[in-house]
Amino acid sequence: MPELRSGRTLEITSVADRPDLAHADIDVGDWPAFMRHNRVSEAYFAQTVETFAETCLIATSDGEPVGDAHAVQLAGGTFPSGGWEQSVVRAFTDARHGVRPDTACALNISVAREFQGDGVAALLLAALREAAANLGLNALDAPVRPTHKDLEPLVAMDDYASRTRPDGLPFDPWLRTHVRAGGRIVCVAPASWVIAGSLAEWRSWTGLPFDRSGPVEVSGALVPVECDVAADRAVYVEPNVWVRHEFSTD
Repeated sequence: MPELRSGRTLEITSVADRPDLAHADIDVGDWPAFMRHNRVSEAYFAQTVETFAETCLIATSDGEPVGDAHAVQLAGGTFPSGGWEQSVVRAFTDARHGVRPDTACALNISVAREFQGDGVAALLLAALREAAANLGLNALDAPVRPTHKDLEPLVAMDDYASRTRPDGLPFDPWLRTHVRAGGRIVCVAPASWVIAGSLAEWRSWTGLPFDRSGPVEVSGALVPVECDVAADRAVYVEPNVWVRHEFSTD
């Protein structure tokens, strides 16, 4: 079992091997309320652990769930502009029609708040790569949500994703973790995660007035939310960054 920076040990298994932990409740800390209202996620995400159990992982420490990772499997080869959403719909469509997958697509990696900063996310990413490779898939793709992009919502995602440190690695910590693990930044998925709601819903999610049409900066959002007062509607279209992890055929 891998040892964490804190000295604690970690065990990572697939949901196929630990179905009892398929829906483990992990306290990841604060998460923007509006992010929980994506329609594609509401329709499909809970089914992921049953349909793609071999590429859904759970991390435990002393028997307690402390992290998880979910990936779907699909016939890939492209990086759709619809990112997370489009890949999920395609994966479930492929599964229904018996299409043989050749790619895994990572949907999330979550870590319990008390284990954050302990290296769990990087270990889960490595385990997800291994799980996909062991299934004979060609690659693990990930529509990555950069960790610190919400601090610069007015910066174009292309510009943010291409920003590097003096050592040449990505400026963003989560993109940097992917590159260190062997991933390659490919392109931006401009409409990866979409949330639409009435102005009353957005007020309840954010505590903001949403009383003027135009862009609204919301805490935790990677880009502004577009508000249309006349239509009583606001829409958040989140861009993500496509990263590809290819596996050696040697």
